Amino acid sequence: MAGLPPPPMSPRTWPTWLLIGFGWTLARWPWWLQRAVGPRLGDLLRLTLRSRRRVAAGNLERCFPELDDGARAALLRENFRSLGIGVFEFLRAWWGRLAPIDQGVEFSGLEHLEAARAQGRGVMLVSAHFMTLEASLRLLCTRIDLAAMYRPHAQPALEWAVKRGRLRHAVAMFARDELRPAVKHLKGGGVLWFAPDQETRRGDSVFVPFFGQPAWSLTSTHQLARLTGAAVLPLFHERLPDGRYRIQILPPLPDFPTKDPVADTARVMAALEAVIRRRPEQYLWLHQRFKRRPGSSNE
Repeated sequence: MAGLPPPPMSPRTWPTWLLIGFGWTLARWPWWLQRAVGPRLGDLLRLTLRSRRRVAAGNLERCFPELDDGARAALLRENFRSLGIGVFEFLRAWWGRLAPIDQGVEFSGLEHLEAARAQGRGVMLVSAHFMTLEASLRLLCTRIDLAAMYRPHAQPALEWAVKRGRLRHAVAMFARDELRPAVKHLKGGGVLWFAPDQETRRGDSVFVPFFGQPAWSLTSTHQLARLTGAAVLPLFHERLPDGRYRIQILPPLPDFPTKDPVADTARVMAALEAVIRRRPEQYLWLHQRFKRRPGSSNE
């Protein structure tokens, strides 16, 4: 595939290749079987991934203080069941077939994207880390030419295999430190997907509110918009109870960007919080979103 070097095949990558082969096999299970096994896998992960279960439970306690213990426990259980299905969605998006998940997809808001592009502007689609992320992006690529920014995998073999799978449908994949090609893509009127809702050690970040909590958040959306003049459109995607998908492009953030990176980042986080509240059980609460705290030595 153009743009990719040969796959790494040193002996130390062989265990990873075996794991990839297993994932490739699972990716080809029938969709009805994946949907049936997914929730059971999620229940198993909830019981075995104790540290991640504690992280998710802590995040839900911080973000939904209005819920009682029973309601949060039920949300945690549904969240892990969604994670189980999400595992198969990720594998299918990387290495499997699109059908039949491309049937009955509900797209809306494409007119917002086309309006921005008609003005000669690039477009940034900013979304949150929902379980449906990979499947929904692959579905969106059937309607528009889409590039994406991502965090590379530490294992070279996994990075190669996943990037190759993504490039089957995305026009380009930019690592988060590849700012120059991403800027060029947006200045050329391209569409770029980016999920800035997770905490990371790399990149300029500030504390802004997220579910009423101070959260260490990337200012990258503000920076890219100022460098390129791109419109910033929130993106929402969800898995419906019948297994179909709904993908919605929301109107652009008005008067964005400003000269204030903190205020702009707060607006982006508020927009992402609003879509997460629509499907909290499908959000990746396993991430340590509030690891850094204001005034701590790791700030």
